[in-house]
Amino acid sequence: MTIVADLLSLLELEPLEHNIYRGQNRDLATGRVFGGQVFAQALVAARRTVPDQREAHSVHGYFLREGDLKAPIVYFVDRPRDGRSFTSRRVTAIQHGEAIFHLSASFHIEEPGIDHQHRMPDVPAPETLPSELELVRARADRFPEPLRTVITQERPIDIRPIRPADPWARQPNESADRAQRQVWFRVIERIPDTPMLHQAVLAYASDYGFLPTALLPHGIAFRDPRLFIASLDHTVWFHRPFRADEWLLYVSDSPSAFGARGFVRGAVYRQDGTMVASMAQEGLIRLREPAG
Repeated sequence: MTIVADLLSLLELEPLEHNIYRGQNRDLATGRVFGGQVFAQALVAARRTVPDQREAHSVHGYFLREGDLKAPIVYFVDRPRDGRSFTSRRVTAIQHGEAIFHLSASFHIEEPGIDHQHRMPDVPAPETLPSELELVRARADRFPEPLRTVITQERPIDIRPIRPADPWARQPNESADRAQRQVWFRVIERIPDTPMLHQAVLAYASDYGFLPTALLPHGIAFRDPRLFIASLDHTVWFHRPFRADEWLLYVSDSPSAFGARGFVRGAVYRQDGTMVASMAQEGLIRLREPAG
């Protein structure tokens, strides 16, 4: 099985009963279930119960408890509404008898309407940039085992940062109105045409490195031993069609952080400049003083 097939398998939930599905986990070297995985799997579970010709346009998730990598996740789907134009779903993710995640999603038929968007930033082409995996492998000796083995393994999604950051080193401080993260990403192999699958992959990737954008104005390294960081909620709005196996630019910034919570927002563009999705997230960010 290729690494891309492994990702698709992660999103191919096992039906257990009417409106009930089960998903497996993949370790991303964090010691806990990756939030983007739970978000994407819950979206897939919701979409499985929605009539054809309706795709997700608004998806909101709340992370309630840390997920256990060693246990599968069961998804329960509730069907509040099936209207003429919109369909709404609620999903609860369960582990060990407790809810670890809630998702609300709305699906819409395709309709004509007004059309405008923000312009995509002018950035270097993805072909001119090294991948994040290449950058990580170049400094692999700085990662302890077994973290090194996991973080340097092959990845199904090629991520190419515009301005790479060292996860161990303190970064230059940036003012809040300038702090911005820009990365290109795409699945490394062609995947099936199903729109739901491309939405699920984007949802999965949208949580990767998103909240650490709030660290940029403070020059805090992601691997700072004082740092505890965790997503509290995550929202994705899908605007226009796209393919997750073609280059997408993910631009994020952090307009505010206060009270141990950081807020980040983002936008995703096709390489031709078309905006395809927007995101927002609030997360817990704590700096603990070192022991002793």
